[in-house]
Amino acid sequence: MNRGIGINLNELAASVADFGTILPVLFAVSLVADFHIGPALIFLAAWYAITGVYFGIPMPVEPMKAIGAIVIAGGASKGEIAASGIIIGMLFLLFGIFRVMKYLRKIIPLPVIRGIQLGLSLILLKTSLMFFKDDPVSASAGVTVILLFFILGRWRGVPDFSALIIIAGGIGLTLFYNGMPEIKGLHFGLVNFSLPDDFIISSWRLVLPQIPLTIANAILATSLLAADLFKKDITDDSLSRSIGLMNIVSAPFGGFPMCHGAGGMAAHYRFGGRTGGTNIIAAVILLIFALFFTDPAAIALIPAGIFASLLIFVALELGKHGLRSQVPALSVVIAVTALVFDMTTGFVLGLLLAAAGEKFKIPYLYS
Repeated sequence: MNRGIGINLNELAASVADFGTILPVLFAVSLVADFHIGPALIFLAAWYAITGVYFGIPMPVEPMKAIGAIVIAGGASKGEIAASGIIIGMLFLLFGIFRVMKYLRKIIPLPVIRGIQLGLSLILLKTSLMFFKDDPVSASAGVTVILLFFILGRWRGVPDFSALIIIAGGIGLTLFYNGMPEIKGLHFGLVNFSLPDDFIISSWRLVLPQIPLTIANAILATSLLAADLFKKDITDDSLSRSIGLMNIVSAPFGGFPMCHGAGGMAAHYRFGGRTGGTNIIAAVILLIFALFFTDPAAIALIPAGIFASLLIFVALELGKHGLRSQVPALSVVIAVTALVFDMTTGFVLGLLLAAAGEKFKIPYLYS
């Protein structure tokens, strides 16, 4: 499966492009729940490196967003989080082994998947506006840096270091103006064994809302985007097996439930990532975060505005591909539903509308 590993300036520039979605989820979970993100970041780094070597393209590894949102909104114990990761891991490993995703690819219409891509783009834009509102100065500065590098790249072929500069610069300026906060020791550990518990509660509260999002965005939309961007045949079942292994191995030892994602892949591509070398560099940086940025005082060093600027351009990159739908009206309805309600509702509605459009030959709902 390996397509190549390149370590160069472009891969370095792209390595932190997806941190705008990774870090807010994990940091928020650590602040509202009894969850230690040091081991979670270590496992995230390890799987970033492994998947980069295996797939040979910038393959994102991200915390599962639906589970993260539920934990942030309502809290969950470490045991419940571990149980949800184990359940999802076993489920998607079996899906991949028995080629379930290959079957789902045949029955889920392509415009539905495009709608999920477009919906995620809208959700990322909404999230970016929230960060922008909290910190407009940093956000505006970040947008300016990205536009400057876009112009320099087109004009002089300069590698796009904007994501790296935005994150490093944001932390540096915060330290310059506010000084180093008091950090009560390094919140770090190789493993943090969490005894899984409440499997039934975890299945209902955490796992069920995550499954449609993982199928649609982390697997089907990601493999489609890999073909769009890299002309690579990354099978849906290989992504399912990868997600299964990541969670079975990591969840019992402090890892947060993880998956791949079309938004992360678009982010890495947008900022110059073309090989698995992007993942190798990202893994090293994540290990640094695991060492020095897991204390709440250290987390506060990262300005919210820098995430806004990164998410805006990631959303635009992803939305561009979502608009390549054969049935634009259907994809837009799915995207708006996902934005207003959630991704699961948009996905289910899309399937129902596509089936009705095909059966009754409804204009704008079938190709």
